Amino acid sequence: MADILPNAILEICVVVGASNEKLKEVCQAVHKDGARSHTCFSPEIQSVHVPPFVTKEVSQSGTVAQTFTRTPRHRSFRKKKEYKQAAPGSSNANTQHMESQTEEFSVPNNIDLQGLSQLCFPGELQIETEPKEDHYHFLVFTDVFGTRTYGVVVQFYRPIQEGSSFQNGQTHWDIAVHHPRMSLYAPSSICVISKFPYYTAFKDSLSCLTKQVKSCREVDFDHEVRRFAAKLALIPSPPPGALHLVFDLKPLQIVLPPREDPKYPIIDLDLHSPFLCFKPKCILQILTSILVEQRIVFVSADWALLTLIAECFILYLHPLQWQHTYVPVLSKGMMDFLMAPTAFLMGCHIDYFNKVNSEIEGLILVNIDEGTIKSSNLTDIKLDIPRMPLEAAACFTERVKSLQLHYDLESSHLGSCTDISDLRIRRRDWQQNLNSQIQDICLELMVNIFREVSSHLNYEYRVFNSEEFLKTRTVSDRPFYKKVLETYIFHSFLKARLSRKLDAFGCMELRIYSEKDRMKMLDSPRRPTMEEMALRKERSSDFLMVKRLAASMPNLPVDILHDFPIDHLSMKMNRLENDTLKRNTKSIRRFKLPEFRCPLTYSSVIAWYTDSTNLLSKAINSTGPESSSLLARYYYLRGLAYLMQDKFQEALLDFQNLYKTDRDIFPKELVKKVISVMPPDQRKNASRKSELKRLISIMLEKEGDVIAADEHVKTFQLPKTHMHKEDFVKRIQESGIVKDIDTILRLFDALTIVESEKNNLNYRDMTLEQCSTTKVVSRSVFYLSAETGHLKQIDPETFKDFYNFWKESETEAQEVNLPLEVIGHLDKNESVYKLSSSVKTNYGVGKIALTQKRLFLLLEGRPGYVEIAKFRDIQELENISVMLFPLRIPALKIKTALKEPFIGNLKNERDLWQLIVKEMWAGKTMADKHKDPQYIQCALTNVLLMDAVVGCMQSPRAIYAASKLAYFDQMKNMVVPKTTSETLKHKINPSAGQTSPQAVNALLYTPGHLIQQEEDENTKPRLWCALSEGKVVLFNATSWSIQQHCIQVGNSKLNCMLGVEFSQVWVGSQDSSIYIINTCSMSCNKQLTEHCTDVTDMVLEGSKLSHKQVHSCSLDGRIICWDVNTLAIKTNFQLPNCHKLTAIKLHNSTLWCCVGDALLEVKKNGQLLRKLILENPKGSHAYFSCFLVFPEKNQLVAACGDKGEVYIWDMKDLSKPRQKIQLQDCKSISCMILAKNQLWIGGRGSDKVRGKIYVVDTSKHCVEKELVAHVDMVRALCSAEDRYVLSGAGKEDGKVAIWKVE
Repeated sequence: MADILPNAILEICVVVGASNEKLKEVCQAVHKDGARSHTCFSPEIQSVHVPPFVTKEVSQSGTVAQTFTRTPRHRSFRKKKEYKQAAPGSSNANTQHMESQTEEFSVPNNIDLQGLSQLCFPGELQIETEPKEDHYHFLVFTDVFGTRTYGVVVQFYRPIQEGSSFQNGQTHWDIAVHHPRMSLYAPSSICVISKFPYYTAFKDSLSCLTKQVKSCREVDFDHEVRRFAAKLALIPSPPPGALHLVFDLKPLQIVLPPREDPKYPIIDLDLHSPFLCFKPKCILQILTSILVEQRIVFVSADWALLTLIAECFILYLHPLQWQHTYVPVLSKGMMDFLMAPTAFLMGCHIDYFNKVNSEIEGLILVNIDEGTIKSSNLTDIKLDIPRMPLEAAACFTERVKSLQLHYDLESSHLGSCTDISDLRIRRRDWQQNLNSQIQDICLELMVNIFREVSSHLNYEYRVFNSEEFLKTRTVSDRPFYKKVLETYIFHSFLKARLSRKLDAFGCMELRIYSEKDRMKMLDSPRRPTMEEMALRKERSSDFLMVKRLAASMPNLPVDILHDFPIDHLSMKMNRLENDTLKRNTKSIRRFKLPEFRCPLTYSSVIAWYTDSTNLLSKAINSTGPESSSLLARYYYLRGLAYLMQDKFQEALLDFQNLYKTDRDIFPKELVKKVISVMPPDQRKNASRKSELKRLISIMLEKEGDVIAADEHVKTFQLPKTHMHKEDFVKRIQESGIVKDIDTILRLFDALTIVESEKNNLNYRDMTLEQCSTTKVVSRSVFYLSAETGHLKQIDPETFKDFYNFWKESETEAQEVNLPLEVIGHLDKNESVYKLSSSVKTNYGVGKIALTQKRLFLLLEGRPGYVEIAKFRDIQELENISVMLFPLRIPALKIKTALKEPFIGNLKNERDLWQLIVKEMWAGKTMADKHKDPQYIQCALTNVLLMDAVVGCMQSPRAIYAASKLAYFDQMKNMVVPKTTSETLKHKINPSAGQTSPQAVNALLYTPGHLIQQEEDENTKPRLWCALSEGKVVLFNATSWSIQQHCIQVGNSKLNCMLGVEFSQVWVGSQDSSIYIINTCSMSCNKQLTEHCTDVTDMVLEGSKLSHKQVHSCSLDGRIICWDVNTLAIKTNFQLPNCHKLTAIKLHNSTLWCCVGDALLEVKKNGQLLRKLILENPKGSHAYFSCFLVFPEKNQLVAACGDKGEVYIWDMKDLSKPRQKIQLQDCKSISCMILAKNQLWIGGRGSDKVRGKIYVVDTSKHCVEKELVAHVDMVRALCSAEDRYVLSGAGKEDGKVAIWKVE
């Protein structure tokens, strides 16, 4: 048996009390003088109980079972025990064992016993003449690595028996009696320490123990405590999920709640306690004090409340974490800790604090008893805590109003419970439901405070642009953010965001982001939309109205009024409340552990674990495969129970089932250790089992030199040295101006022209010799290269000028304030990107404004709107001069078919505006031709870069330099074939927001489902795009907008996807694994690992869930059939002499397999039925790149990838003459699908047109259409309900095209 249960709830149990000598001295004085003594004692540790409590005897082979100690133990505690002298009649043999002895205890190295006795008695320890109520309080210990350990302490009084002390029932002494005896009661304390914060469970457990030890004999006291600790050491902490563990400690049933989710902490306390002590406004002030890392002290007359309230506030911050000193209970002798100069969160008794309060400044005092927060400054100064962001605070306050904080009110309609167990369960369920609501409200508060942070992050270079973030905050909120951004809490939060950690914050952020929010995150550059501008005006007008009203009411302070409405949050709040309700009504399951056996010997412990495995086996057999999450928890617990019985193979089988079912709770390190310590014969037997062989190989794989994850966070800084091209690309991407590498390279070319202008060098006209001998004394130096004759670089001053102009333009755009009359003429998602100076035009005097859709004139004087032209309507753009005697004014003429030409006297802005309008016109033309709206966003980026280049250059060559950025103007004449244009519906970009495109390796369309007519994103049709490095991007297939940017499934290329049912998508990876995505939580916690090489294809068999099977294949010829319900392997076979199995199809209960040079028909057990080979004229075999089965016509269609040829066979008789279809200008074929009666074939075309799709009429066996929409090879095709076909291209294109099926 393993000596110590992994994840056991008990670390150590300690008994603390007064020393025997001191008790004897004081008791003698009390009885002698007859006076009550108030003498205080120094508490001492009396006994320490540390697992293991029973160990396995030495085996017959002379070896001892390997232990699985979960915590390193290297320190010892030694306690001298004095034993009673032998009675006069005792033998000599017994006498020699009654001497003073010493016991040594192995203590976990994260437990420090020094100071524990003071914390068990943080107040005074004294003998009493009357018994007192038991008192509980709670402790938190933090080691140097930030790991927390938790303690629950009970203080109780026991009568001192006449003529003896009670210390462990060992030492006895006599007292000379001179006065009548009075009853004396000595204090004791028992402390249970654990890695898990089971405050309520341990409090209940200690309540059961104290009931027993108060009535037991003194000689049995230590034995009872040891037996209590031994029971707790047998019990594991339940894995995250909905399964609660229950065990009996007479007279109570103890319940261990799990983490609700691996992303959440364990909560075993009343989260609503602070709401009973403080008003919401005060709670927000306390949270703000924690977020800005103040020196905070909780004070109360109740020791228990100090930790419970402090823990609640720590949990309110989740997933943000307090990084500084955390001591929620300070004993009387630890008050000097409050002198620490750095941030801390501590708690102390209000009586002790009042003694030192006058000596300490700068503390934030939180009085739990009075529900107040104030400063401890000696002078009467107002509390200096910044105000929480108003919008987030208002939302929090509104949500709190919906909480029902009083159990009696909630349960007033219920009948009285006649069973205490039922009453406790009812109360516990109510508390858990309330805790979940409070968790969601507090998490929403954190998300509302920090949700805009992600918009200012550069993930590739781990940069946070704090200055730009602060600029986007309202004036009233900036003091808060200025302080928070400098804290360790926020720095740790940034690390998690930059690592794309999908913690509780990330999950809720996805839940509350609307589709518009997700699209806005990808927009670059960003500007306020008309909708936001109108809302801003509405807020401003509402605030002014309220302010005027408040000014006429002297008793209403204006400064605390909200300067915004919160109505726009209602929809978001309702959605979250509904999510919370769904989460809380989720069924909670309880598993009751067997009764403990007495006495706790090795054999009885083994028997207890045997009982546990039997109960768990019954639970597993009675749980259907549809409850896979619950099954995973049972497997986890039974695996631990088997482990404690040294049944390693059975334990590994359960862990293997767990690995397939829920990877989130799979104990990887424990399984590795189990495998490493298994006896050789057991390990050999386990390796013979196919289901364990793969698990063992995975666990024993050497991970090699694992590169530590980059967790640093940088703030953007301007460069201080000259930049070559590569460094310039990095700097621009860090700045967040633009990410696309090609665009940055064009910007580099433009800015180097700026450099040549500054240096008065025309290096394009210089010879190689002239360049090498030219002396450059300016800031920039030009080096030579063999390719271009020069190597350019940019000096830091030029970069600074460009960057500052860009940011100034952003700020000006944020401050654009259009009249409501103008806003009404524009679409709600339009933004103003550029305004001209005030100019005279034939439409009137005003400023020309540019949006992503049009140009319009913002009239001066009386605000007005005159549309100049939509970009799609422009017919001609011309530079002209307008005669204004005696000058000729440069002007721009814009012709449209709808109205008279527009003429604007732009003067020295004309050439720039001509470039800008031409680029936007060309971008719109390209977007319409290619059905790709992203071209508009790219064109906007180009024109703003042009504006910044001209703005920072201010020279005649500035326009020439800016013209280097006119990408779409140069590409606008690219012709899109008519057939392509008519068939193409839309284009989307899964790589949006990336620095470069990624190949789309697989596509999957999943249809929508209506559930009670709810508006839920999970019920809408979706498009799944599998990219490189294990990334899956999810689109809403109704609006074609991104629903989720990245679902991470491994780190390798993804080869195939399969929609198994509504809640599951299976993904086959190059790393030989099949990942199962939960489509509701958008997480991947199941993984199938039985394949040894690339998983290349999967097919689904069956329609009903109970009969569904998935056949998967890998490159090495392995085919496995999986039961979808249980994930069990039904068949597993290897195709002989196969080294390249690329695809499988199911037809008439047989499998067709593409193995490169042949197509095989095999039975489901692997028996070969038919083999199809296509011979070349030279005698070699043709290579099949892909194939499919046409069941309606009983035809087999295969493509020769290197020839551009498609062959069709009659499946009834493969010897019949085949049909051949030759694809024109086709170099290779990569994929095929059937849509209605058409065969869609994707591949690579000629050098000029790389990505081509051929649409073949399956009746006439001829090509109907040739479609060209990708600049790289078409790698994936999928059908959307036979209405659309979607194609994904290689990494040079990286886009998905959506085609209409006719």
